[in-house]
Amino acid sequence: MKIIPHTELKTNLNAPVSKVYQVLNDFMNLPRWNITVNDIEEIEKDKYLIHSTVGDITNIVIENVPEKKMASKQENSPMLKIGYDFEDKGETTDVTLWTDFELEDQRDVLNMAAELFLKSLKVYVDYLMEGGNPEEYTKKFGKIKKAEI
Repeated sequence: MKIIPHTELKTNLNAPVSKVYQVLNDFMNLPRWNITVNDIEEIEKDKYLIHSTVGDITNIVIENVPEKKMASKQENSPMLKIGYDFEDKGETTDVTLWTDFELEDQRDVLNMAAELFLKSLKVYVDYLMEGGNPEEYTKKFGKIKKAEI
């Protein structure tokens, strides 16, 4: 039996779980805040074509338990699956981003991508919690790179 490599990265966000889930469950809004996503198209319900910084990826939602966990399988990606587990801490939320992937030598690159993804999420959620208008948000690599997770 083949062992599938797995990564996990956890951070705490200064927002209730309902807000964090709302942001992550709005796939069409990914290009607004996620530094690795340039554009997205909905192919059908729960199936999206993501135009990312590393190419076009098909994302298919396979699990969605509101405010608890989400998971997708991916095609044309080094990741086989990607998911989020949410832990409600009241005013804050612990989010664990996990990936299953094909080749062990991809671990470092996927860890870097996961870190950028969570930093993008943190900067955007902080902006929203400070009363920022999503329509006016501009993702900036410099600010995202410096974010603490």
